[in-house]
Amino acid sequence: LSTSVQNDPSIQVTKFDSEDACNSIKPDADEVYSQLKPYAGMPKEVLLLYSSQARYKVLREVLFWLTVACTLVLIALTITVIALSPRCLSWWQMSPVYQIYPRSFKDSDGDGVGDLKGILQQLDHFQYLNIKSIWVSPFYRSPMKDFGYDVEDFRDIDPLFGTMQDFEELLTEMHKRDLKLIMDFIPNHTSDKHRWFNLSRSGDPHYRDYYVWTDCNASNPKPNNWVSIFGNSSWSYDEVRKQCYYHQFLKEQPDLNFRNPDVRKEISDLIHFWLKKGVDGFRMDAVKHIFEAEHLRDEQQVDPNKPPEEITTEWDLYHDFTTTQIGLHDLLREWRAEMDVYSREPGRYRFLVIESYDYHEIEKTMMYYSTPLVKEGDFPFNFYLLDLPQNTSGFWVKHLVDLWMSNMPKGQWPNWVVGNHDRARIGTSVAPYVRAINMMLLTLPGTATTYYGEEIGMQNINITQDQVQDPAGRYNVSLSRDPQRSPMQWSDGVNAGFSLQSNATWLPVHPDYKTVNVEVQKKNESSVLAQYRSLNSLRESELPLHRGWFCYVHTDASVFSYLRELDGLNRAFLIVLNFGKEAAVTDLSAVNELPSQLSVLMSTVHENTGKSVSKSQIRTEAGEGLLIRFNSNKKFNQNHQEQCYISEKACYLGAMDILYKC
Repeated sequence: LSTSVQNDPSIQVTKFDSEDACNSIKPDADEVYSQLKPYAGMPKEVLLLYSSQARYKVLREVLFWLTVACTLVLIALTITVIALSPRCLSWWQMSPVYQIYPRSFKDSDGDGVGDLKGILQQLDHFQYLNIKSIWVSPFYRSPMKDFGYDVEDFRDIDPLFGTMQDFEELLTEMHKRDLKLIMDFIPNHTSDKHRWFNLSRSGDPHYRDYYVWTDCNASNPKPNNWVSIFGNSSWSYDEVRKQCYYHQFLKEQPDLNFRNPDVRKEISDLIHFWLKKGVDGFRMDAVKHIFEAEHLRDEQQVDPNKPPEEITTEWDLYHDFTTTQIGLHDLLREWRAEMDVYSREPGRYRFLVIESYDYHEIEKTMMYYSTPLVKEGDFPFNFYLLDLPQNTSGFWVKHLVDLWMSNMPKGQWPNWVVGNHDRARIGTSVAPYVRAINMMLLTLPGTATTYYGEEIGMQNINITQDQVQDPAGRYNVSLSRDPQRSPMQWSDGVNAGFSLQSNATWLPVHPDYKTVNVEVQKKNESSVLAQYRSLNSLRESELPLHRGWFCYVHTDASVFSYLRELDGLNRAFLIVLNFGKEAAVTDLSAVNELPSQLSVLMSTVHENTGKSVSKSQIRTEAGEGLLIRFNSNKKFNQNHQEQCYISEKACYLGAMDILYKC
């Protein structure tokens, strides 16, 4: 109180004792439990009064420790799930790889040749098919002697296909749609118009050894008997340098000298250039040709009695000195390590696929896989199914599939190729079996590769000598690769929808485009396109199909059949494919793991979809494929390990809907 108030005798001041006040409201011990229960909005004094009672204090402590215990259990459970969970599949394992040959995919500017903007216009097609990975064949600046595989400038886009801005726009839009771009990379050689070659042939000290040069006779430029992939000597005389340079392909494609560290550095810089642009991976072209023996000795003839002057094709020699030389895998592993630097960003793994066809020496192809200790390729391309047309039968198909599966290193991921820009389309070479082949590709374990147009069953075109564009066919039309490179058939409109402004396309459109095109097949639920799309979506959604066991079940002269199943999951799939010339009835009654009655989930003969069949009498027409889904607690792989394969074993726990290592 103020001094004036205290000194005023007319005002009486009463002293308030807080301790007495508190004591006056404190209840007696006998009255405590007769009070009202705690209530909302109670003052702090009342709350403290009740909270100190045993019945409330114990409850609080029980709840606290229960919360702690639950938290620890959840943490332990999370750690356990993470530790036991199998590795997640990467983007390149989740869908087929779709190959675009850019000259033939979509023309946006009316010049009759496909381009990058044309690809951009058709990105909806990949989302419609549920395709995630797109490999685009070369679009670097090039004189086009080998349609882009002769590169004049690795850091520029050929004007025929667009500009660097067009490329960046395409890549950005692809990433917005969660699509991945795989670039074709050609390390073995350049164009003879490349700046490096011009400096090398003129004797520039830095570039002098960028290519493989040797002394030779100008009148007979053959330092040895080595031959080109395209035929005749792989040596050409250069009038400027007065020496011969080596080329395993066209004379306009001189081989780089990878024993020169400056060349290795140049190629490494190019890899970084495109990775910094944001590309998601590379298809390394013709890698087995990168090194050649330094001694330059003659290669051994396949037929020792053949006169040396008649050695003109690659098939005349054993290529012990010109392919798969020491140092090749070290170089590829260096490139893999550089790519991995860019893979550290979550969700941005950089993919590496190797292109090397080693024919009967499949063990050489398998060396391109990574090992547990050293990373190299994610997989080498499997070209053995390209031999399907040689003998369409169940035995032959199984042989080609097993050739890869039985030689592949344990735990690796397979892949399958049935067509590309160098080989005849399956729609022509094995026309009756296109649907069955697509079913096989999308139900086998691993990653399938789809060459543009295979999803609609496109066929080769017929060309005359005056229509030949491919240098390989200039002197022999039968060797031309043009027939499988015809424009993509989008619609039944002008130029099959490939080019809406041009009267002339770079190659003729196939005359069947009125009925074989994307637009028409989208409207038909039994079309090749509809079945391809359904199979691809099913593959992604069904665990047994994209990461389950693969087991051979039955093979005969006509039928190739296998199972896809996953431990812990009752749902499994039986695939029956007829590669014979006539209808067949397959008896699988000896397979105890199959139920007696089966239901056809999908048939390539649309009328047979949904039918019920007995496992002792599974009928298929010639060229028909059946996808049968069934439920069973019995697992085929447990009793037939020698017939089964899995990349990474996993089991399904239905109670928690998770996969775990087992």
